[in-house]
Amino acid sequence: MKLGLIGLGKMGSRIATKLIKEGHELVVWNRTQTAYELLKSDLPDYKFDIAVSLKELAKKLQTPRIVWIMLPAGETTQNILDEVSKYLEKGDIVIDGGNSNYKDTQERFENFSKNEIKFLGIGVSGGIVAAKTGYPLMAGGDKSAYEHIEPILDSLSKPNGGHDYFGEGGAGHFIKMVHNAIEYGYMQAIGEGFGLLNEGEYELDLEKVAKIYQKGTLVSGFMMDRAIEVLEKDPKLTNITGEIGKASGETIWAVEEASKKGLLFDIIKRSLEIRNESGNDPKIQKSFAAKMVAALRNAFGGHEVKKLK
Repeated sequence: MKLGLIGLGKMGSRIATKLIKEGHELVVWNRTQTAYELLKSDLPDYKFDIAVSLKELAKKLQTPRIVWIMLPAGETTQNILDEVSKYLEKGDIVIDGGNSNYKDTQERFENFSKNEIKFLGIGVSGGIVAAKTGYPLMAGGDKSAYEHIEPILDSLSKPNGGHDYFGEGGAGHFIKMVHNAIEYGYMQAIGEGFGLLNEGEYELDLEKVAKIYQKGTLVSGFMMDRAIEVLEKDPKLTNITGEIGKASGETIWAVEEASKKGLLFDIIKRSLEIRNESGNDPKIQKSFAAKMVAALRNAFGGHEVKKLK
């Protein structure tokens, strides 16, 4: 299929690379020129089209146009949506693949629908490794748009990812919000568990522990694979601090939603608090648990880790 992709950051550039290699025709736009050069270096034997403006991007696409946006949630995404909507027509498809608030997605879906433009909010998970393993894609919005772009989603989800449609409006981003909240609690649990293993009475090889945990135990899976990667490189996590980086976005929204509904959400809420406190609490920064969380985030998402000086 032919589509326009806006935003060539960590996730957008990998999505572009995967789609181009799968035979899709891309017109790309990014605010900075450097991203184009990086994409060219990653794809020396492939072609893609560069648009100098959002207006040109829309002109280069046939109707119904497919425009996929991979940008930071909030004002940045809204500004681009406002601009690109000027060049769209009835029946065109707009996809927000960023980590937008599901309430914003719901409102955008309704506003685009008034102009008979089809809007999808797709939660994109799997981190930077999903470019190889396959993206898990959680779609909400216009169902006919979802069905139309299934060849794109099939390509992105190869070989081991997947995609599904969950309902109108912000359903997909709601699911992604809850996913990221679970992720916080899960990483904190892994960090605390390995912290106890590290401080226990036995001299344990933590990489070997992670590998046996990965052999079909109840805690095996994607994140334990990342734990193995982390411990292979730095078995005692001696080279980094536990400054995780302040939380933003989905988990904050999830905690707020759970609080409004009076739901039990204590583990996830506390993992969010620990992340925020890690910026200025020396005890947390020195803890193996926080170091593990920071290292896991780097392994799956390329998030910066603070090195010990």
